[in-house]
Amino acid sequence: MTIRLPTFLPGVPEYLVRAALTKAGGNEIESGKLDRPESSAALAVNAFGWFIERPRDLPPFPGLADLDWPAARVDIERQMRFPWRGGRHPWLDAAVETAGHVIGVESKRFEPFRDAKTVRLSDAYDRDVWGERMTPFTAMRDRLRAGDGGYHRLDAAQLVKHAFGLVTEGSRLGKSPVLLYLYAEPSHRGAALTPATAIERHRAEIADFAFAVAGAEVRFAACSWREWLAGWAGDARNHADALIARFQP
Repeated sequence: MTIRLPTFLPGVPEYLVRAALTKAGGNEIESGKLDRPESSAALAVNAFGWFIERPRDLPPFPGLADLDWPAARVDIERQMRFPWRGGRHPWLDAAVETAGHVIGVESKRFEPFRDAKTVRLSDAYDRDVWGERMTPFTAMRDRLRAGDGGYHRLDAAQLVKHAFGLVTEGSRLGKSPVLLYLYAEPSHRGAALTPATAIERHRAEIADFAFAVAGAEVRFAACSWREWLAGWAGDARNHADALIARFQP
């Protein structure tokens, strides 16, 4: 007999999380995707959802400790709109605002070790609206389209889209934009071990992407879930332990 665990961990404001997920339109709840064993969204909403009503308690991310912490606002499933109407606009798994920064978080769990990566970057991304300081990302856009990316574990095209959304959002808010790639390194997928070579390849691709987009207006940073959770303290420490026990990131 399989015991079904509650969707949300203790302390996560379920009504706020459900409202955010419904607004996002990803159909995570009604479809049952949120309760699937490999759900990436379940990890993200349970982690960041805990801080929606207590943003100042959010621990700084490794590699971004130099920002103006504490956080002033924490959201899950936040849209970063492009500077035009119509079409599809990117949704980030979470967003964190400090006094001077807006951080968009793209969270991954099993995806780097499961899903085939495809490059879909329409002509809309060629519009001259991103600014000169986004040249590293426009160059990455062109590199991916040409098939020169070499990314098999990292969804680089998705990160480029998120960066374009974030530069627009940062301008709207008058805050410096940051894109954080927060990734899990699960030891198993079902009964199968995650090959060490796959984890190493994923990390190498992250490093390559980071080097390529360095200096852009949207600052790029990356860390593993375990690295971030290791720094949680106080009441948040108990929540970090619950996240590790449930999701094994």
